[in-house]
Amino acid sequence: MAVVEITKNNIQEIVESNNMIILDFWATWCAPCRRFAPIFESVAAKHPDVIFGKIDTEAEVELADKFQIKSIPTLMIIKESDIIFSQPGALPEEIFEQIVVKAKEIDMEEVRRENS
Repeated sequence: MAVVEITKNNIQEIVESNNMIILDFWATWCAPCRRFAPIFESVAAKHPDVIFGKIDTEAEVELADKFQIKSIPTLMIIKESDIIFSQPGALPEEIFEQIVVKAKEIDMEEVRRENS
């Protein structure tokens, strides 16, 4: 699936209706964000079963605040409505790919059992 733009108007529906979402918090003035964009898109193309979304922190200040974004780029993975990964900084493509694969393997039922 193509990378989608995430806004305060569509975030809830996207999170609730998809098993796994990977978010890239970015801004147009951010050089590392612009360098990371092709990597994000490349990994997204390899995982059509996952929603990859970009959140422009300048246009979506409320969302950046809600997710407590302090620096950009920040990557976040939400699986079954729970945040399972959040890390500032651009990643090399190989590392980002490994994180996506590992996140897909996480059994959320097991995680919830362990945390209860």
